[in-house]
Amino acid sequence: MKLPDGRRVAMHYLEKKGLYVQDYSPKARGWSKPKAVYRTKTDACQGITLKHRAGTVAAIADWATYCADGEPPQESLAAVATGRLTKWDRHLTKGFDGWAKADITKNGKQVTFKYHSDRLKWTKAKGFPKNPLDH
Repeated sequence: MKLPDGRRVAMHYLEKKGLYVQDYSPKARGWSKPKAVYRTKTDACQGITLKHRAGTVAAIADWATYCADGEPPQESLAAVATGRLTKWDRHLTKGFDGWAKADITKNGKQVTFKYHSDRLKWTKAKGFPKNPLDH
């Protein structure tokens, strides 16, 4: 995904390793080395959702043993980074169908992950809720 300032961010699954991120710097004219955002040996589901607004990037990724066969995710990750995109705040939900979308406020200070009536909020000031039942 290309950002307004010319930087780029790419996420990909590595088999039996998890979710990795790389960023491209127009100044350095190159991509960073892959960095783990979340480690798991579970099989990746198809697709990674990336969204950006006002310097905030949100990501959604899912894993399940038989995801390719239509099984729902066993692990669903919501992740957010700001600024240099080197540190990702993460929230893992197990036994959940996965987040369908991420809405970022105009100022980039809040992200709301949504799946039907379920909500998970991240704020720049506090990150994700500490209580896993707060999603």
